[in-house]
Amino acid sequence: MRTPTASLVLMLALAAAGACVPALADPSEREIEIYHIAPGQHAAFLRFIALLDEANARAGLPPRQLYVHEDGASWDFILIQPNDVTPEQSKALDAAYKALKIPQGGKFFVAIRQFIVDHTDTVATGPTTAADWLKKLE
Repeated sequence: MRTPTASLVLMLALAAAGACVPALADPSEREIEIYHIAPGQHAAFLRFIALLDEANARAGLPPRQLYVHEDGASWDFILIQPNDVTPEQSKALDAAYKALKIPQGGKFFVAIRQFIVDHTDTVATGPTTAADWLKKLE
């Protein structure tokens, strides 16, 4: 049985892939992050994410897809982003973090947690179709 959160994540992953876009021949991994933000930290969290998106842009990566809660479950923001970064992109992202003075390693862990009460994340592959994914079983 699916939980409401699992169903939401599935729907958002499909939406992020673009429901009208044909499935990719070789789907890529996406990281899906669901955040519950600490009281009074919503704008600061979004400013931090915007800074991370600036680093992505400098490294040639797309910005995170942002979904903002309107009604229902207790989450505040959902972010979806590619999870399959090349070594070259990773090196460029590292340089962008340094240039923008974004904390890395353990300091990143501490920095982002000042904004959040809790979060969950998962990695999914897509977009694809049931028929294309079933080919993996052959």
